Parts: sequence; structure tokens; C-alpha cells
Amino acid sequence: MTDSPDLEQLYDDWVASELEDNLIEDLEIDLEDTLPTLELKKLYRFKHPDTLPRRVYMLELLKLQADLIKLHDWVAATKAKVVVLFEGRDSAGKGGTIKRITQRLNPRVARVVALPAPSGRQKTQWYFQRYVEHLPAGGEMVLFDRSWYNRAGVERVMGFATEDEVEQFFQDVPEFERMLVRSGITLIKYWFSITDEEQQLRFLMRIHDPLKQWKLSPMDLQSRIRWEDYTKAKEDMFARTNIPEAPWFIVPGNDKRRARLNCIAHLLDQVPHADIEHEKVELPDRVFNPDYERKVLPDELYVPARY
Repeated sequence: MTDSPDLEQLYDDWVASELEDNLIEDLEIDLEDTLPTLELKKLYRFKHPDTLPRRVYMLELLKLQADLIKLHDWVAATKAKVVVLFEGRDSAGKGGTIKRITQRLNPRVARVVALPAPSGRQKTQWYFQRYVEHLPAGGEMVLFDRSWYNRAGVERVMGFATEDEVEQFFQDVPEFERMLVRSGITLIKYWFSITDEEQQLRFLMRIHDPLKQWKLSPMDLQSRIRWEDYTKAKEDMFARTNIPEAPWFIVPGNDKRRARLNCIAHLLDQVPHADIEHEKVELPDRVFNPDYERKVLPDELYVPARY
């Protein structure tokens, strides 16, 4: 008599297989850190001898993402409203961090806002108007990949806003943010900081990597030329908009992995939250209709099996 399969073992094997697939997906996402040429790889290792090992990074990231799910559940259950601003120089690591934060979250609860340049109509509106429409309702987290602080940075440095407009922004933004906080929004502001040398290296990586060249815009190239202008603008921004109700938090970003972990851990600390009890989920039985006969669909409806 043949022993029947150990169903518990089969289940464990299946779960292990699914986890392995998930980890492979994580590694695929993390491949954006992979350098396209051996020469650049050698240069990067030389410049970053103490970068956090990939294994340590992945394990810590998974732990933090599990905590982010708890935060996400708490926000949804309590109808909290959370806004997180991500600012910093071009290539400082804002997008990579946002991607790791939202990777396992429900996009209906945690969504990303990355606005393009304002249209002609938007330029005639109240400056904050196009950002206000993206603010969260109860039970939502909104992550701004760049924000209204464009006016204090790129618009000021590149001459897209007049000095009078910039001054008006500095007078308005503290009260605007206090209004958000008074309305019940938790507002958190991050600035990702990298060195001149690190930005140059990351731009070179983008130039030599066809998968990343889309990230390099004419504005990015101008930011290299105007490094000192951006530095002065940043310092002025901190001096005039670092208010108790919504302070700035600086994330050292030369080591991308540490920057992501440190930012996520800090974000979790900024929003006090508790575990939410969930009802036990049980899979219902499928309804079987003996009179139903599945139709055969034509071959042309199927995607060709190329792999």
C-alpha cells in the first residue's frame, strides 16, 4: 500500500516556493542598483567600501515592510490621514525609497503623487491648488515624489518663478502646512541628501545604462551645473519652512540601502499606530452547477506562448 502524500509537507513546500518567487521579484526590483559595466562597478565599490551587504539589507527591508503593512492597516481602520513629502537633489534616492515603502501596500490606501510640470491653466491658479486635490481622505496615505517645495527649489533656481513668487511661497507655506496639520493630517517631510561626488557618479551610471537613461532629463543636467545654487536654495528653504508642526528630516543618502531602511524605520516611528485585529479568512466552497458546460474559446483570443 502506497503512503498518501503528506498534505502538510506539500503545503509547506508550496509556501516555500511562493516565498522564493516573491524574493526573486524583490531581487528584480533591487537590480536597479546593478551597474551596467565592470568599470563602473569597480568605481562604485571603491567609492562605497562600507555599503550595507545585500543580504542584510533584504532581511531588514522585509521586516520593515511587514511593519509598514501594520501601519497601512491602522491608517485604513482608523481613517487616519498621512502625507509624506520626499524632496532632495536629482538622483538622491527618493523614488527608490518610495518604491520600497509602497511595494507591499494596497494602492487604494497608500498612493504616490508625482506631478508633471504645471499646465498653462494651472499656472494661473493658486499655487497650492494642484497639490490640494491630491491630499488624502480618511484612511489614506499619500506620498509626494516632489511636492509644493518645487517652488523653493527647481522653480527658483531655474528661473521658472520670480523672486516675488518665491517670497510669497515662503510666507504662505508655513501657514498652509499648519492648516493641514490642524485638519488632522499627519505631515512628514524628508530631504534626501547626497554629496556632489555621489550625484556625479549616479548621473554617469544613468548615462551608461540604457534602462535608466529615461531618468536623466535636461533639468538633471542643469542641476549639475547649478549645484551651488541648489545648495543655497535648500539652506534658505530649511531656514524658512522648518516649523514645529512640520519639521524637516534629512536622510543621508550616499548609501542607498541604508537610506531606505533608515527612512522607513523613521517613518514608522512618526505615526503612532497599533495592531489591528482582522477577522479570520476562510475560503468558501465553490458553487458547482452540473448543468453548466464550459465553452471552448477560439485560439486567437489567447496570448501566444513564446516562453
